Amino acid sequence: MTQSSELLAKLTPMDYSRRADKVRAVFPDTIDALLISHLTNVRYVTGFTGSNGLVLLTKDTLIFITDGRYTTQSKEQLEAARVDAEIFITTQGEGPITFLEKVITPGMRIGLEADTLALAGANKYIEHFSDNTFVPTSGIVEQVRIIKEAGEVDRIRAACRIADDALEQVLPQLCEFPTEKEFAIALDRRMVDLGASGNSFDTIVACGARAALPHAMPTEAKIEPGQMIVIDFGCIVEGYCSDMTRTVSVGEPDDRQKEMWDQVIESQRLGREIVRSGVAVSQIDGACRDYLRECGVDQYFTHSTGHGVGLDVHEQPWVRGAGTDNAQAGNILTVEPGIYIEGFAGVRIEDTLCVAEDGAEVLTCAPKKLVL
Repeated sequence: MTQSSELLAKLTPMDYSRRADKVRAVFPDTIDALLISHLTNVRYVTGFTGSNGLVLLTKDTLIFITDGRYTTQSKEQLEAARVDAEIFITTQGEGPITFLEKVITPGMRIGLEADTLALAGANKYIEHFSDNTFVPTSGIVEQVRIIKEAGEVDRIRAACRIADDALEQVLPQLCEFPTEKEFAIALDRRMVDLGASGNSFDTIVACGARAALPHAMPTEAKIEPGQMIVIDFGCIVEGYCSDMTRTVSVGEPDDRQKEMWDQVIESQRLGREIVRSGVAVSQIDGACRDYLRECGVDQYFTHSTGHGVGLDVHEQPWVRGAGTDNAQAGNILTVEPGIYIEGFAGVRIEDTLCVAEDGAEVLTCAPKKLVL
């Protein structure tokens, strides 16, 4: 039995029952209710996994609206999540507004998720409910999501371990010099075989000069001896993501590439080791970036140092120099410095960590070894 299968067998049950109250507790004074339209946030609050769902969360009620495809699924999932909600099913003659009219009273101030709701969608509500005030809001549910519950950490840990096991099992295939695309497909398939429901994002496999493209997509380029190969990938367990990057070479790379790898691994270690509750995200970014500056290569580090991971593979907190947040116990975040020299090579090394009061648990445990 793999480590990932052991974790999958003993996942902590999820607890959705208190999430609506957690969101209500952070309502700004400017709203009486929140219209949750972003599907990731709908899932977080209700446990619903379908492709069409809308929640109106008032200070004492939760209204859930979906369409007829999800009549049974919504009832079963919200009951299983122990979410106290009134469920409405739309028809061709009755859309969401028909049901919102039953709950929205004149004068009610309603928050809209301005970061994700299209302007046309917002205008539809504003024009119909002319006796109400609609308030653009940002990050209300997300600020609750940023602190992971035990069940969420379990699922992210399991997704990380699946990625670890999958990489260990397919890495020897690089010695057969496949194409980038062939290796990416083999890695993706193995994660699913080990229990993942899919990828967190499109797997990146980039070799040689293409490794200098931070988000290169796999191509028919054939992996060759002595090249840097950047492998950035992750998978999903019950909606929760993992994210990891390793950079390897089949056979000995040249001295400049080795130096790049050594600089990135040390930069990543310095950033990773200061992660703990209370540390500013800007300090984590600075620990990685300052070392690369001392090495004279910080100009080749062209992105932020990390990001949160959860139901979205990229979410708060954002680990960057301009960040104003402090890491908090229960955050899941990445540390992923890189060096990218156009036309030559690239290196990135990334781990996902769970922040604790006195440090952090590294969830991605695949070895960091340059030469296969």
